Amino acid sequence: MISASSEQAGKDGANRSTAEGFGGLRVVYFESRLATECGTLVEKSGGIAISAPAMREVELSDNGPAISFAGQLLAGRVDAVIFLTGVGTRHLFAAMETVHQRDELVAALKETTVAVRGPKPLRALGELGVRVDLRAEEPNTWQEVLAAFDANQSTFSLEGKTVAVQEYGVGSPQLASGLAERGATPLSVAVYRWATPENTRPLLDGLREIISGTADVLLFTSSMQARNVIEIASAADIVDQLRQALKEVVVASIGPVCSQTLDELGIAVDVQPARGKLGALVKAAAEQALPLLEQRRRQAVPGPPPTAGRREFASDDPEQSLFMRACRREPVERVPVWLMRQAGRYMREYRELRARTPFMDLCKNPELSAEVAVTAAARLGVDAAILFSDILLIVEPMGLGLTYTRGDGPRLQHVVRDASDVDRLQEVDPNESLPFVMDAIRRTRGELPAGLPLIGFSGAPFTLASYIIEGGSSRNYTHTKRLMHSDRGAWDAMMELISRSVARYLSAQVEAGVQAVQLFDSWVGCLSPDEYREFVLPHTRSVFDALPPSTPSLHFGTGTSALLDLQVEAGGSVLGIDHRSDLAEASRRFSGLALQGNMDPAILFAGPEAVRSGCRAVLTAVGDRDGFIFNLGHGVLPGTPVDNVIALVDAVHEFGLRD
Repeated sequence: MISASSEQAGKDGANRSTAEGFGGLRVVYFESRLATECGTLVEKSGGIAISAPAMREVELSDNGPAISFAGQLLAGRVDAVIFLTGVGTRHLFAAMETVHQRDELVAALKETTVAVRGPKPLRALGELGVRVDLRAEEPNTWQEVLAAFDANQSTFSLEGKTVAVQEYGVGSPQLASGLAERGATPLSVAVYRWATPENTRPLLDGLREIISGTADVLLFTSSMQARNVIEIASAADIVDQLRQALKEVVVASIGPVCSQTLDELGIAVDVQPARGKLGALVKAAAEQALPLLEQRRRQAVPGPPPTAGRREFASDDPEQSLFMRACRREPVERVPVWLMRQAGRYMREYRELRARTPFMDLCKNPELSAEVAVTAAARLGVDAAILFSDILLIVEPMGLGLTYTRGDGPRLQHVVRDASDVDRLQEVDPNESLPFVMDAIRRTRGELPAGLPLIGFSGAPFTLASYIIEGGSSRNYTHTKRLMHSDRGAWDAMMELISRSVARYLSAQVEAGVQAVQLFDSWVGCLSPDEYREFVLPHTRSVFDALPPSTPSLHFGTGTSALLDLQVEAGGSVLGIDHRSDLAEASRRFSGLALQGNMDPAILFAGPEAVRSGCRAVLTAVGDRDGFIFNLGHGVLPGTPVDNVIALVDAVHEFGLRD
């Protein structure tokens, strides 16, 4: 276990290459009462917050223990009272005040010794007007409570005294035992208890994230959370998988009592803050998570990445690969498969890299870009790798000032709204303004197996134009359509400049070493067929016409069921079909064209059997046609279990065999 106050923690924190905190790591927290506050702290520290409440506060239906305590207190039979929690203190007074007046309760407490475990009960008692005699030091455990009495035994000896303990959901046998050892008679005063949640789905979803490997950090803020997690996992028959998965995440505990419980349950604690506060816990976890995860990965996965580095290919020539032959509509012995966004946050390797490297720095670092692309292809065993980059990199040299905020949100310093803005756009020479992309292609190509093809890509003219105009994603694309319909001259001038730049960009990628290119028109589905035909088709066609004819070109859009015929007219040797389109119908309509698609990426959350069923459905839709590449209908979604993605690739390899 690493304490945030230790010397080593300081060194590790100083060695981090970025101050982004969690840097996009996925953080599961089990807090219930302060769930909102905990989630906010995680997100402000750069994490993706996953709430999995593990407790439910249940008031005791019978106020008997509280009323009984009040009677003994007023009768002078209680010598000392220990208040352990703020909420418990308020609950206790609320219960006692159903029978007795607050003033007489406060007066009775003045005749006793009042001790508190920490600042919360101290604050609650202050609000009630109760004097506090003893206060435990941090980290505010039962041990510090006893130490406070020991330090004041000259004025108050526990020998022969009755000491009431306001409990907080679960008893503290260690505190009761310590009081008894000092000659006191402990009196338990329970006012509420902790139970498992009525709705366990959020907790089970969080546990499945841990088991599937899509969670990185766990935050425990109480002992009962840990006990309930194991109880719920046992009831769901996933406790063995959970225990195994816990070896590959960072576990953070709020303090020594919680840590002791975790240890008793066989859960190793990695991080414990010096101060037992929620903010300190999140801060310590954010500082320590990345180096701990890297260390754990080295221990758990020694040696090179699995699969691709050891795969055998029929030829060392990527032109003869399954993917390239399918692009050319040549017969293949098995349907090839690759996935859009196959390198992304759903992979722990990527999240760990992003935690220490800002997104733009990652895109502009050829060595790291190659590492991401090669690792993803190796991990999944796909039949094609895709360049790690971003569709918007090309807009930066146009003079628009592209940045990415925490959470990978792209922002433009300047947007285009009228003809004068269009006039300021700059032509792009990719070899001069985007040389790091070409270097990344050469490095990626050199690190991939010789027989594995590499796909390059760019955003399509309309999608890039929409981003340039809107400045971000949009529900209705109002600014884009306003310019498109109100100033045809400005629209065409902008689209022509973008199209020229995209054509040069993709051609430069081919020269640098990619075997195929894909044009992503992610937002074109917002257009009607008439709008696409008039305002987009000529410009998209000009891009495809400018590409080397021997290089396969993939044309993909989302929400394009009504636009597929027009997309075919616009160009491309492979038509990408999204998951909202009927693949069987597209296969019949475009029998002379290679197709790619189209399983719904959300199915990957449903489990291996659903994944295999979805795979079969896609392959059945296309039958034994030549020229088909298996893919998703969109990119892999964040949080997708990696094992399910691998299961999909394996299913295509199994079911996609051809006679």
